[in-house]
Amino acid sequence: MPFSITRNLGSVIAKKSRPAITIWNRLEGRPRAENFDRALRAEVRDALWMLTRQWQMGEFRGDDAGSPIDVKVHLETTKLQKYQAVLGPVEPFNDQIPLEAHVERMALAIAQGGHEIALDLRLLLGRQWLKLIRSVSPAPLVAEQFIGQYPIHVPDPTDLADAPTCAHPEAWSSFAAVATRRMDGVKLLDHLASAGNHAYDGIPALVGMEAQVDVVAERFGRWFRRVFHQPAGPGAWQKERLEYQFAVSAPYGEAEKVLAAEEYYQGHLDWYNFDVDPTRETLGDLDPAAVPPKPHTLSMLPTQATFNGMPNTRWWRFEDSRTNFGDIKPDTTDLAKLLLIEFGLVFANDWFVVPFTVPAATIAEIRGMAVTNVFGERTWVEAAGRGDDDDWQRWAMFLVSIRGEGHQPADRSLLLPPAARQVLEGRPLEQVMLGRDEMANMVWGIEQTIALPSGDPANGREAAEQTRAFFEADLERRLGAPPEPLPPAEGAKIRYKVMSSVPENWIPLIPVHVEGDNREVQLQRAAMLRIMEGDTAPTPEPVRPRTSLLRPGLEDTPPTGYLLHEEEVPRAGTVVSTSFERTRWNAGRAFVWLGVRKQTGRGEGSSGLAFDYLADVPPPKD
Repeated sequence: MPFSITRNLGSVIAKKSRPAITIWNRLEGRPRAENFDRALRAEVRDALWMLTRQWQMGEFRGDDAGSPIDVKVHLETTKLQKYQAVLGPVEPFNDQIPLEAHVERMALAIAQGGHEIALDLRLLLGRQWLKLIRSVSPAPLVAEQFIGQYPIHVPDPTDLADAPTCAHPEAWSSFAAVATRRMDGVKLLDHLASAGNHAYDGIPALVGMEAQVDVVAERFGRWFRRVFHQPAGPGAWQKERLEYQFAVSAPYGEAEKVLAAEEYYQGHLDWYNFDVDPTRETLGDLDPAAVPPKPHTLSMLPTQATFNGMPNTRWWRFEDSRTNFGDIKPDTTDLAKLLLIEFGLVFANDWFVVPFTVPAATIAEIRGMAVTNVFGERTWVEAAGRGDDDDWQRWAMFLVSIRGEGHQPADRSLLLPPAARQVLEGRPLEQVMLGRDEMANMVWGIEQTIALPSGDPANGREAAEQTRAFFEADLERRLGAPPEPLPPAEGAKIRYKVMSSVPENWIPLIPVHVEGDNREVQLQRAAMLRIMEGDTAPTPEPVRPRTSLLRPGLEDTPPTGYLLHEEEVPRAGTVVSTSFERTRWNAGRAFVWLGVRKQTGRGEGSSGLAFDYLADVPPPKD
C-alpha cells in the first residue's frame, strides 16, 4: 500500500485536512483462573493516590475524630408521690391508674333539673344486678320484686316536667318500652349509697338471705366503680376556664418539686403539659416518710443512632434507598424540614445513644456525663438546655419550663408521666359551640349536640325545635284551640317588635363586670324567655341549657350562676365536647371515663337577634 510522509503533521491534525480512521485497544483484566476472589477485590496499588483523594474530599479536616468508647452518667430519679386537683385536697399519687383517667374523669349525670336521664346507664346497672342476685336466689319472684321496687320512670305527656323526654319521640318510646318491665339500677345504687341501707330492703322474697345479699351488693358496687371511673371528690375540670388544672409533686432535695398543669384540654398528657411552680416548695404538708431521690451511676458503651436510609459517611460505600432525601421539597419557611435534612445529611453520624430505662411516674435529672474516646481523652459534656430559663436563645427538647418571669436556672429534669399510650374516644355525647355574634354584640353557647334522656346523642337544633313544638302543643291543649296572634291595626302594613327570637339551643352569655373592677368583664350565663303566641302566663318560662357543659350551678340548691372568662371565647370561637374515653392499662385492665375536649371554632356566627325593628304584616287571606 503506497503511502506518503507528512512533513508538518501538527498543522494537518489541527486543520483536519486529511481524513483518518482512529482505532484503539481497551485494556481489561482477563482472569485465567476459576477463582474470582482476587479480581473482585478492586485493590488499590497506589496508596498515596487514595490518601490524596481523601485529602481532596475533606476527610482529614476533623480535629476530634476520636469515637466515643465509654460513657459514665450520673443521674437521679424521684417518683411522683402527690396529686392535687384544682379544687380538691392533696392525695397520694396513684400510678396504677392512667393519669388521663384520673384527671379527666367527670361524674356521670343521672338527673337533670329533677328529671331522670341516662336510661341506657339505668338499664345496664339493672341487668347487672339481676344477674348477680341470681346467685343468691334464682326465683323469678325476686326479679319481679326488684323491678317493682326500682321501676323505670313512666313519662306523662300531659306533665310539663316530662317535657325533656316526651318532646322527643325516640326518647319517649325508649322509656315507654321498658317502663314497669325493667329495673332501674341507678335507683338501687343511690339507695345503697346511704348509710344503713341494704339491697334487700323492701324485698320479702330475700328474707333469711340478708348476709348473702350484702356480699352481692358489695360486688355490685365494686363492679360499677371498675367499669366507670368516677371522681371521689372535686375534679380537675375548671369550668370558668374550660380546661383541666392540677398539680403533682415529687421529693427533691429537702423539699419537693411541684409541677403544675394549668391548660390541659388536648386529651393526651405528656411532659409539655407541665411547668415547674417555683412559688410552692411543697404540695401540701411535707411528708417525712417520702422516698428521697435515688442516685444512679451508669457506665456503658455508647451506640450510634441510626435510621433507615442513613447516608454513609465513607466515600466508597453506598446507602440504601429507603429514605429519599431528594423527594423532600421544603419551602424557605419550612424550618422543621430544613432541620431534618441537615440532621440526616450533615450530622447523621454524630449522634450516640446511652440508654437508661425510666419507670413511669418518674422525674429524672442528669447530674453529669463523662465521655471517653478511643484515644483515651475524656470530655465533660454539659446539657444543651442549661442557662437562664427566660433566655430566648436557649433551646432544648423534653424539658419543662418554669412558671413566672424570674431569671432562674433552667430546669433540666425529664418528666415521664404515667399517661395512656392510646385512648379510644367515643362519639360526642354533648357538644357546645361558644361563638361571638358581632351583629348582636353577644356571645352564644350553641348546643350543637345534646344527650337525650335515653342516653343517645341528638342534634341540638332538632331537639330544640321538638321541645318548642311540645310546649306549643301543650298550650293548644290548654286553650282548646290553636292560639291566634294579635291582629294588626286596620290597614297597617308594618308592625313594631321589641325583640326577635332565636332557636332554643342558643344560650346567651352576657358580659358582666368583675367584682371590684370597673373595666374587666366576664361572661355570665343568661336565658332567653320561651314566648309563645296566645300564652296567658304572667311570666314566660326561661329556656335552660340541656348540656352539662352549660348547666354548672343549675343543679345546686339554691341554683347558682355560671361565669366564664371572656378570653376563653376568642374571635374564632371554641368547641367543647364530652365523650366516653377508654384505654387499657398495665396488667390488662381497661378504664372507661367521661372526659371533656376543647378545640378551636370556625369563626363568628350570627343569631339574627334584633331589637326595636319593624316587621312586615302579611296580607289578609281571602
